[in-house]
Amino acid sequence: MNELFDLRELGKIEEGVFLERENRFVGRCRIDGRNFKCHIADPGRLKEILTEGRKVFVVKNPEGYRTDYRLIAVSMEDGIILLNTSVHSKIGYEAIKRGVLGFIPERIKKEVPFGKSRIDFLVDDSVFVELKGCNLKVGKRCLFPDAPTERGRRHLEELIKAKKMGYRAILLFMILRDCECFSPNFELDRKFSEMFLKALKEGVEFRAFKVKTRDFKLFLDRDIPLCDELLEKIKS
Repeated sequence: MNELFDLRELGKIEEGVFLERENRFVGRCRIDGRNFKCHIADPGRLKEILTEGRKVFVVKNPEGYRTDYRLIAVSMEDGIILLNTSVHSKIGYEAIKRGVLGFIPERIKKEVPFGKSRIDFLVDDSVFVELKGCNLKVGKRCLFPDAPTERGRRHLEELIKAKKMGYRAILLFMILRDCECFSPNFELDRKFSEMFLKALKEGVEFRAFKVKTRDFKLFLDRDIPLCDELLEKIKS
């Protein structure tokens, strides 16, 4: 498997236990018998992930930070699940370099202004790619988002515009759980989900790749398809 990132690049990884979430970005963790505040980079709800007693992996923050540690990953039945969104772009970049879009690119630019947004990547000056991380699993499906996202809906609108201007436009999902297929989360965010369907009907491409963690290293695992029921909606 192709290695994408080593979480130990973020610092010395320590093990702890999750206690509670104070707000979107701060939780409490017990490490070596003491309670500490931990920064949570992922703003999603994470209700089935950040549960009391969950084993977590953290890195100590430098002196002067508002929190003592930052949350990196958690241990679940399907392995170690990345929660630190600050490294998503690095992982996506490496996956694109290794051909996750279906080709090996010559040039990859990050954070490219387009319309009223910044799109994550411009590949070979002709392919706009927006990357999203997905860690919500329901049954055998992975769903996005797990919290309403106006920003995500706006990115879809920009990808549609890019496609109409003659670019290729790809919505790329990094799948962090062990699931069989992907679907937008209609129950939680219908506006995003309807825009997702519209984008695919307008020619925006969908791709998703599964990330597997082994010894705190992240590897490119396999492609994840759209769920069958979603394909029927796209055809209708």
